[in-house]
This record gives sequence, structure tokens and C-alpha cells, in this order.
Amino acid sequence: MKKFKSTSLLFLLIILFSSCFSAQKLQSEAPIKYGEVYCETWVAGVRGGGSGINLFIPLSKEAPKSVQLDSVYFRGKGTLLEKIEGEKTLYVGRFQTNFNQMQDVIMSSDPNEEYGNEAPILNEMIPFELKDSECVVSYKNGDETKYFKIVNVIEKQPQHYPSAPPNKQ
Repeated sequence: MKKFKSTSLLFLLIILFSSCFSAQKLQSEAPIKYGEVYCETWVAGVRGGGSGINLFIPLSKEAPKSVQLDSVYFRGKGTLLEKIEGEKTLYVGRFQTNFNQMQDVIMSSDPNEEYGNEAPILNEMIPFELKDSECVVSYKNGDETKYFKIVNVIEKQPQHYPSAPPNKQ
């Protein structure tokens, strides 16, 4: 019995250590050539219109066909990357923030009246420890998911969208 306990303990330790080693590892070099990576915060001009941060990754050169940019982690959040075609290829990660969001919460002593309130959005834990000027890009190379870090993300002036035009009826 004592041998069984020590064998199972050893097996458990091996499993725990192997899971630690399979954590996301950053590549030392990016598989793409990118330009000046920057972010812009924005706020809608109407109450409840929302706010967020857009992270822009312009490519200096088209990515190889085997590399597919997937998502980005920035300032404690993660989101999918959106490819925008134009003169140069540009990838955008759009992060929603809590400021200027529509708040329609019913507070009552009767729990049935509160039915339909949305649960608060909790920040998910991202698998990387990053500074405010750093982001990590996830990409697929064949069937394998890999990651690389971008440092010195430039923060540009915020975009303040004007309010809605007056209703002329």
C-alpha cells in the first residue's frame, strides 16, 4: 500500500510539472514584419454609446501564407484580430471598455422583477504579464498556435466622436 501511495504521488507530480511546461511560450522573433504599432482610445458622443481601445498592427510586408494572425492580448484583455485590406494590410484588435456603457439595471426587493438584468462582465485572466505599452499576438503556423510580443505600443490621441445630430422633425 505504501508503494502504491508513493507511486501515485510521483505520477501526480509529473503531471503537474508537465502542465507547467506546456504554458504559452513567446517566440523570440516575430514571423511577420510590422510597422509602428499604436492604440487609440475612443468614446462615443452619446450616452451609453460605448467606449474602447483599438490596437492597430500595420504590416510592412504581407505575412507568409503559412502564418495566420489570430488574436491579441493587451492591457489585461484579449480579442480577435480583424484584417483590414487597403494600400497596406492592417490588423485591428478592438477592446471594449466599461466607460459610457448602457446601464439598464432594475433594482428591487422582489427578485422576480430583477429577472433579465445582465451579469457584470468580469475581466478574464490573460496568460501573459504585460506592461501597458506591450501586447502579445497569437498566430497559427499550420496547426500550431504560437505567440510573439510587441513592445513600445504607441498611444495616440483619443478619438472623441461627436454627439448625434439634432433631430429635425
